[in-house]
Amino acid sequence: MTIDVSARRRRDIIDALRRGAVPTNGLDVLAVGLDRFTAAVDEDLDRVAAGGSVLKAIRGEYGSGKTFFTRWLAERAKRRGFAASEVQISETETPLHRMETVYRRLAEHLSTEQFPPSALRPVLDGWMFALEEDVLSSGAAAEDDAAALDKAVGDLLERRLAEISRSTPAFAAALRAYRRAAATGDQATADGLAAWLAGQPHVAASIRRYAGVKGDLDHFGALSFLQGLLTVLRDAGHPGLIVVLDEVETLQRVRSDARDKALNALRQLVDEVHAGRFPGLYLVITGTPAFYDGQQGAQRLAPLAQRLATDFGPDPRWDNPRATQLRLPGFTTDSLVELGDKVRRLYSDAYANPRIATVVDSAYVSELAVAVTGKLGGRVGVAPRIFLKKLVADILDRVEQFDDFDPRQHYALTLRSDELTDVERNATNADDVELQM
Repeated sequence: MTIDVSARRRRDIIDALRRGAVPTNGLDVLAVGLDRFTAAVDEDLDRVAAGGSVLKAIRGEYGSGKTFFTRWLAERAKRRGFAASEVQISETETPLHRMETVYRRLAEHLSTEQFPPSALRPVLDGWMFALEEDVLSSGAAAEDDAAALDKAVGDLLERRLAEISRSTPAFAAALRAYRRAAATGDQATADGLAAWLAGQPHVAASIRRYAGVKGDLDHFGALSFLQGLLTVLRDAGHPGLIVVLDEVETLQRVRSDARDKALNALRQLVDEVHAGRFPGLYLVITGTPAFYDGQQGAQRLAPLAQRLATDFGPDPRWDNPRATQLRLPGFTTDSLVELGDKVRRLYSDAYANPRIATVVDSAYVSELAVAVTGKLGGRVGVAPRIFLKKLVADILDRVEQFDDFDPRQHYALTLRSDELTDVERNATNADDVELQM
């Protein structure tokens, strides 16, 4: 089977797997078992594009594919013109109870199908270009009448910013100043204003005076800035924004006072999404079952637990893909082998080496999957990352580069402690413990 994907994307995917990382693009060619979610996801994207807002809570153990799923979802959304941003929640770098930091990370990681992070400047420039195009198409000003065109664009800008001005006048003021600086070629000021709009601290006082704004973004202003960003994205031709708050289970490991603040901030954000404050927002959070069900997670704040509550039966086949929580059941040996086969074919297409299909066949991929799982105490759910890394870096790369390399003869699987994550290392340790009988 030949996979229809560009040479650059093939190499990007393979390089990420070689490093033991989840690829940032091309995930559609690796997706295994996600077909059951496609129809519901597309319905949600349609709703967001029409001005609605959606919340999804992704639930799964380590290795179940939460990061893969959210990046697959973001890539699917970006093909529809959406913008996307992935924010890693952590106690030190991005504490959830400090929404100004969350917004700043969101802006730093903003991407579109055309632009990698941070795509904020291209979005702002696209917004200004769209305003000008709307004026010209309406006949309000001629292209060769610079003064009339500038005035008409300014008038349209004010109408578009009317709602933002009521809720977040500072955001609107900075947008006006950004357009003025860009129009006059003052790139240094435009850069500073873009940084301020992105929530960056310590923007020069002279930049803020130019726009007539004061201070830095705070926790309460962050949600209003998100409203403003959604308006700019829509006017720039992006029908929505998908925001992923990844690894919210880290809240369970912070001090109790910080945890309570973070859970309440998450509850507030969920309520604002459900109230329709953020038209065009698709908010995704990811966490382990312990976060959703444990007393140190969502259950610690009853209103949040109620908003995320989803009834799961014993058989994942009957899970409702339209529910607030989506359960990722994780890998089986069969699905792990299916994923390995997809990677093997992708690698073969990327390097056009006929040896790969014969030396590394489906039978060998299956043998490697079983061997890696065995080294990890039989825990298939923990195996995908290290399995794919071994398959690409230890097997496929050597077969492609060395004509006489045969993994059945020349390779013995080993797992080094320094290449494993804590969860993977614990799985190997548990299998190696000698019990005194």
